[in-house]
Parts: sequence; structure tokens; C-alpha cells
Amino acid sequence: MNRQISKERKQYLKSKRQKQCLICLTQIAILVGFLVIWEVLADRKIIDSFIMSQPSRIWATFMNLSSNDLIKHMGVTIYETIVGFLLGTGLGILIAIILWWSDFLSKVAEPYLVVLNSLPKVALRTSHNNMGRSRNTSYHSNGSCYFFNCNYSRKFKWIFKNR
Repeated sequence: MNRQISKERKQYLKSKRQKQCLICLTQIAILVGFLVIWEVLADRKIIDSFIMSQPSRIWATFMNLSSNDLIKHMGVTIYETIVGFLLGTGLGILIAIILWWSDFLSKVAEPYLVVLNSLPKVALRTSHNNMGRSRNTSYHSNGSCYFFNCNYSRKFKWIFKNR
């Protein structure tokens, strides 16, 4: 099966490859330009390198990952995430099969599953008391509102506390 490619087809494929190469080179140039501008702005103190860091400092930190066992800890975290996902998925599939097979168990578990499904998923998480938060802080409302401080929501002067 000898297939001849026409001259026009070859020309089309060549222009397609050139266009893909140009797109890739432009993307690389934009990335390199962004990193160079970021490094220069941080060197000249135009942007705060404490807040925005610097590409050179990020690269140096990345090169020193093995010296502080971060790669080992990342491996453990990734392993636990994958194992937890697979166990949760497997257990969920097993429970779904059992409930599908047994009409009796399905009817018994139905109200509990409806209640669990209607609960907000954040309500099912564990407490943050063991995650580095202080027990003596009075401005947390039992873990239910971290982004907006609920204790200040009735006092409007907290908005203007610097005035």
C-alpha cells in the first residue's frame, strides 16, 4: 500500500508544523520575558520580594528540596491522598452495589443517606483543634466562619477601626 502524498499536502503539513513551532516558541518567550521582568522588578525593589519573592530565590529553594526532606514529605502526602481516594471510592462503590442488590438494606438506609446528602459537606469534617490553632483564641466561632469573623458581624465599627 504505497500512498503518495501530494506536493500541496506536504506544503500544508509543513506550514502546520511551522505554525505549531512558532506558537510554542512564542509561549516560551512570553514565559521567559515574564520571569525576567519579575526578577528585575524584585532586584530593583519596585515590587516587594518578601511578598512576591523572586524567580531566582524560588529556583534556589527548589534546588534545595532534598536537603530538608520535603520531597519525602510530599511523597507521603501524595501516597496518603491516593490511598484515601482509592479506599473512599472502593468503599463507596461497594456500598452502592450492596444497596443496589438488597432492597431491604436500601429501604433501611434511605433516610440516613438523605440526611447525610442534605448536610453541608463542611459539617462532616473533623475539628481544627488539633491543627495548630490555639484553643484560647476568642475570635473563632467554633470553626464555622473563618473567612469573615462572625463575632464582629454585629459591630459595624470594626470596619473603621483604623479611623
